[in-house]
Amino acid sequence: MSIDRYGLSRVVGEEGVLPQRARTLDPSLPCREAELLIDVESLNIDAASFKQIKDEVGAEPERIAARVQEIVRERGKMQNPVTGSGGMLIGRVKEIGPRHPARGELMPGDRIATLVSLSLTPLVIEEVRAVHPFIDRVDVKGHALLFATGLYAKLPEDMPDTLALAALDVCGAPALVARHVRPGMTVAVLGSGKSGALCMAQARRNLKGEGRVLGLDISAQALDTLKGMGLCDVGLKVDATQAVAVMEAVSQATDGALCDLVVNCASVGNTEMASILSVKDGGTVIFFSMATSFTAAALGAEGVGKDVTMLMGNGYVPGHAELTLELLRSEPALRGLFETRYV
Repeated sequence: MSIDRYGLSRVVGEEGVLPQRARTLDPSLPCREAELLIDVESLNIDAASFKQIKDEVGAEPERIAARVQEIVRERGKMQNPVTGSGGMLIGRVKEIGPRHPARGELMPGDRIATLVSLSLTPLVIEEVRAVHPFIDRVDVKGHALLFATGLYAKLPEDMPDTLALAALDVCGAPALVARHVRPGMTVAVLGSGKSGALCMAQARRNLKGEGRVLGLDISAQALDTLKGMGLCDVGLKVDATQAVAVMEAVSQATDGALCDLVVNCASVGNTEMASILSVKDGGTVIFFSMATSFTAAALGAEGVGKDVTMLMGNGYVPGHAELTLELLRSEPALRGLFETRYV
């Protein structure tokens, strides 16, 4: 008898629709045979979603908490109805279904981080205990269900949970950068947040001293910090929604050559063309921002006659969790930055 690997039985009123695309999920107990039940402690909401919520209701923690609770009550999952995105969670394993593949690998009481989106994770929030607006985190009491195909990582013992969560939240980004960056390339990273800093660190590692890393952000202070750590060779203070201005700044910094690879980690919308115009013909753009519009990117590249390979980072690359945690372990300055900003 086949098992429900994808959680189709949790979808409410939409036969054959996968949980991520579903309007509503059923997060009720008990835990089913191919599911993992988690006592949830914290939600790390993705940057684009958290920013949209703050823009909608204000930065007061009480208002953010109320909006998050409202979304979860209505949808049975934390999926922002505007951005469509979610985030990830950390918690403690409570129960392992008899046909879940983690049986034998995990034990009740193990602390884990989920590596699949909250937009497909059945979730109940009993209480919001704290909101941390500057690091996009919400501490809660509740439960979640992880399907048989749901990725997870055991929380490491050599770093605080909050530090591991901040890194694992975006671990697909540096792992995909590791796959595409080669010595001699010029790489631009748009955005200096969690994923941006990790991507710069991984790009620098792959370049092995042959090539350049450009950091682009609207905050001069953030760029100075990253440049001072040696994560980027050049910091360009730009507004990524102003595509032509960004292209001109990148062109000047590269003597007109532009970039071999642009990695978009921005948390705001309308940054597709800044990325596309900053890469040379035949180059590659990787979009990790949840604010990315496929339509804007595809039609925009066509409209300016740009021969560019565009990749949508899906958050999963084999070995991504281990690679990202090892980056923090081997880069003391990067770890210090994460501890200062996100813990």
